[in-house]
Amino acid sequence: MKSMQQLFSRENLKTFLIWNVGAFITAVGAYFFKYPNHFSFGGVSGITVVLGHYFPELSLGGINWVLNLALLVLGAVMLGKSFGVSTAYVTVSMSAFLSLFEVLFPMSQPLTDQPLLELIFGVLLPSVGAAVLFNVGASTGGTDIIAMILKKYTSADIGSALFLADFFIAAAAFPAFGATTGLFSLLGLGTKSLTVNFVMENMNLSKSFTIITDNPDPICRFIVEDLNRSASTYRAEGIYTHQDHTVIMTTMGRQQGSRLQRVIREADPHAFVVITNTSQVIGKGFRGGN
Repeated sequence: MKSMQQLFSRENLKTFLIWNVGAFITAVGAYFFKYPNHFSFGGVSGITVVLGHYFPELSLGGINWVLNLALLVLGAVMLGKSFGVSTAYVTVSMSAFLSLFEVLFPMSQPLTDQPLLELIFGVLLPSVGAAVLFNVGASTGGTDIIAMILKKYTSADIGSALFLADFFIAAAAFPAFGATTGLFSLLGLGTKSLTVNFVMENMNLSKSFTIITDNPDPICRFIVEDLNRSASTYRAEGIYTHQDHTVIMTTMGRQQGSRLQRVIREADPHAFVVITNTSQVIGKGFRGGN
């Protein structure tokens, strides 16, 4: 009974929902915008499209499943079983969404006659889906797994790792589909890398405050009692006035940061405040903390 409660805990259900949302967003971008235009931003889908052009007798579905299975095994070995399970589920889920779209919305040509517009959506939607999944340690499979392996064992960031893993696949679109599609594919690949990093940074964005004030008590009390955060304080001397002030240092989420700004203005209108955006915070109360 306890194991069932743990399985269906709020945290697990939230993660399960995120897996499905990420898979759905990625599938929408791929089916409605990437595939009809032969955009090859890399990945197993890119390899499948290119191989399908040169070997039309091969089953595209078979190629896709074989490549994904091989990379799933590699990911499970290099990144741990939990990654393999989550990514396997997302891969199957995305394939199911694609199959459902084929039945409900059969497509034989692009949605519009504006390839640049479709490129934007073909880049944006899969990038957002990939970032959502990366944020919980999963991916849509394919060369995303190679990117996360590079991320774990090298100093490369996710966007750069994706670019390295997918560059040659995107370049293969030139001889297969011509210069126009090839250039669109390379443009989409570069833009995808930037978009993934941008979305991930904003999903994890926190606000770091350095507050110089003469009325620290109400500010500190609000941080601890209302925001359930902590802070560090120390005394500092102003060089110009040679007067002592209290310096408060704290970090929190964006919404909490907006509330804190209002309290600071009420408690000490003359407080000097420096607010810094940060996407990586390690410690108690944040990612990586106990």
